[in-house]
Amino acid sequence: MELFDRTIQRLSAMADFRAQRHKVIVSNVTNIDVPQYRAKELNFPGALDDALGGGKGLARTDGRHLAGSAGTGNHEVVDTAERVKLDREMGNLAENQLMYSMTIEMLARKFRGLSTVLKEAK
Repeated sequence: MELFDRTIQRLSAMADFRAQRHKVIVSNVTNIDVPQYRAKELNFPGALDDALGGGKGLARTDGRHLAGSAGTGNHEVVDTAERVKLDREMGNLAENQLMYSMTIEMLARKFRGLSTVLKEAK
């Protein structure tokens, strides 16, 4: 029996993804005035594969499903080939912060549940 179930592992992976995405968004905002700089983003399909099982890939259970891509082991930063737009980046930053906060809150609830179980087992 594992003490930390897959939910905790996936939430931890998502928190890591959100923290790394925060760095990429801040980098985009920081370099907004650099003439040749193009906005960057994390490769979400690769990050999803990593979070769901270490880059195993997405299962295609129906012929109408889109094919998924394999993960790279780390979150891959890709160039979007677009200029940095401050309003878009600030929106991304706000969304990412909300998702990070939600992920951390869900992790905290899981740990509070484990703590309750351990206290009741005494």
